[in-house]
Amino acid sequence: MTNYMSLNFPLILVIAVFVAGIVALIDIVWLAPKRRQAVAAYKQQVATANHEVIEQLSKAPLLAEYGRSLFPVLAIVLVLRSFLFEPFQIPSGSMIPTLVEGDFILVNKFAYGIRLPAVDIKVMNIGTPQRGDVMVFKYPEDPRINYIKRVIGLPGDTIRYTSDRRVFVNGQPVVQTLVGEEPGSLGGAHIFSERLGENEYQIRKMRRTRIEPTREWKVPEGHYFTMGDNRDNSRDSRYWDASHIAPELQGMVPDEYIVGKASVIWVTWSAPKLSKLPHFERVGLIK
Repeated sequence: MTNYMSLNFPLILVIAVFVAGIVALIDIVWLAPKRRQAVAAYKQQVATANHEVIEQLSKAPLLAEYGRSLFPVLAIVLVLRSFLFEPFQIPSGSMIPTLVEGDFILVNKFAYGIRLPAVDIKVMNIGTPQRGDVMVFKYPEDPRINYIKRVIGLPGDTIRYTSDRRVFVNGQPVVQTLVGEEPGSLGGAHIFSERLGENEYQIRKMRRTRIEPTREWKVPEGHYFTMGDNRDNSRDSRYWDASHIAPELQGMVPDEYIVGKASVIWVTWSAPKLSKLPHFERVGLIK
């Protein structure tokens, strides 16, 4: 999942708030008093003051007007986006059936702790990811990209993924129950109900898929193991290469890469164009 891939939007927003704040402060502390003094001096020089002249003398420079107008708006956006909720759009089908391409979601930024914007330093630890949570994080292979997957393994867990596509956590199988079929030209897919921790959700498995060897991972402290709900069409902890961080962290998500917990679908718009309008059929909490 991507969001402002080529731009560091949080940093840009922080800089914008800082610049607007400085401009507003300069106007309040220095320029506005000078304008008031000019108006007072003019009134002392004339018997009858001209309202147009007073208005002209009282008028703030254009840059100062912009600064004072934009600062509170940008500051509110910064607080909401950095500490409360941030919007994202789902660009692919790796989380089908939970999330589909075109879903617009809100990510809870404080569920896993409060972080400073732009630098992503955690200043308050409110909670931690739990097994089964749908989590947004920076892609370990390229932290400029935001990803969304489901948390399967917590720090200290041992995860095993077998050749028959079963998942084991600490030696215990994750229970999957067949709930339906999805027809398709390539053999279709099965939809399973899966329960992990306190979370119950649905996953998708293709009927026909490649055979993979059984693999096992030990999740280090401060890291998480994730998988997509569309199990046979998801690039996740099973496949990506994070060995540039450290060989033992292959496929792991570091705690400092966490963005937040996906919480709500608020609209779906698969093709942002007039020919296909957004709809609200999928609005609801994310399981």
